[in-house]
Amino acid sequence: MKPFLILQLRPEDAASDNEYEAFLRAGGLTMQQTHRIRMERDGIPPLDLGAFSGVIVGGGPYCVSDTVKPPEQLRFERQLTELLEEIIETDFPYLGACYGIGILSRHLGGRVLKEKYSEGVGAVTVRLCEAGRHDPLLSTVKTEFRAFGGHKEACQDVPEGAVLLAGSETCPFQMIKVKNNIYASQFHPELDSGGLALRINTYRHAGYFPPQEADQLIALTAKEKVTEPEKIFKSFIDRYKKF
Repeated sequence: MKPFLILQLRPEDAASDNEYEAFLRAGGLTMQQTHRIRMERDGIPPLDLGAFSGVIVGGGPYCVSDTVKPPEQLRFERQLTELLEEIIETDFPYLGACYGIGILSRHLGGRVLKEKYSEGVGAVTVRLCEAGRHDPLLSTVKTEFRAFGGHKEACQDVPEGAVLLAGSETCPFQMIKVKNNIYASQFHPELDSGGLALRINTYRHAGYFPPQEADQLIALTAKEKVTEPEKIFKSFIDRYKKF
């Protein structure tokens, strides 16, 4: 099988490794079926998309809407933008989560800001739109489900050329699709409560929530039953794996 290209941007080793393991678990993948790149550390080298089954972009503490960015972010965003050009031009399979929807939307000319629609860390109720209910990637997913998320910035609109697949009361732009094979979600389709607990501890001083609320957030999210989002991730893997 051609590997899936996994592009990560978490500078914290424990959080990055846990996210990668979550991708493997949710997708039913082995390490040999992926090609992992930590963009924040190593950048993105020249790549032949034809060598891969699809591209997966995870989340992290960087915001595409920030006006002042560290050098590593400026580097990997420039390289990722160039890769997105090819992905969109060829309609190459892509699944972005959190940061992955922000960078895609901005590249399409959409507004990604901290102005509205940020969400606190935890579970939200996501509802499929009409297009989402008829999309092949979401055919096994309930029309309403709980998903884990937490983000400072959000899409303020549906960018030109994209179709809205899902939204929530607090963030109306939870999932979009571009052309036939390019998907992105604001929520994290790979994330379970254990992984979220690790991220809460990792980013408790990163401005997502008051630090003293970390333990309470972990306790609350441990009670959530979040199962549908992983079906989306697995559906993406099954739909696009190439041999």
